[in-house]
Amino acid sequence: MIETLSTRIATQEYATEERLPSERQLAQDLGVARNTVREALDQLEARGMIRRRAGSGSFVTYDPDGATDALSPVAADTGPLHLQVMRGILEPEMVRLAIVNMPPRQIEALSGVLSRMEGVQTDAAAFIRLEEEFHRLIAEGTGNPLLIACYNLVLDARRQSFRTAMYRRHLTPARIAIYQRGYNGLFNAIAARDIEEASEFMKLALVEDQRLLLQED
Repeated sequence: MIETLSTRIATQEYATEERLPSERQLAQDLGVARNTVREALDQLEARGMIRRRAGSGSFVTYDPDGATDALSPVAADTGPLHLQVMRGILEPEMVRLAIVNMPPRQIEALSGVLSRMEGVQTDAAAFIRLEEEFHRLIAEGTGNPLLIACYNLVLDARRQSFRTAMYRRHLTPARIAIYQRGYNGLFNAIAARDIEEASEFMKLALVEDQRLLLQED
């Protein structure tokens, strides 16, 4: 439930400032109870992806193009090297825990994001949004609330202008195709519950990001 709604918001199926369907409509659409919808909306509000207005409903606040305006103080003070160090600590262990704990419905949600990623050919901003959502779903697959909270902060730091500008310069159609193959391999390793292979894909992605950062110096 939370995975479906966060993906719809991150991929702009529900656009910034758009009013979400009512709890009853969402419950009918997703085939879940209204209290399940309410809990998911609570989590989305805690993430800063939506806000509730009394008597008016829930509205999307997530803005991928203006995300740097909403950086937390810690994320705003995080430099490129600090970000890479934290990703190197968290991401290999994160994917290991996700493989151990991720239920089939979360793997299915990850597959949905991957399908959208594979549909991107030239839109770097769209690819970045989907890449972020792919990693968020892996974090949520760990089932560890503290790790999820820490990784949400990492994602916040990843939205800094230096990284967004870097990716938009380097994410040519050819590079997007290379990344798509990499994420396809990562997903296949997760679906096969292959911890060693998935960890290797995560490490290779970190090495590629480090290489791009060094090119920017």
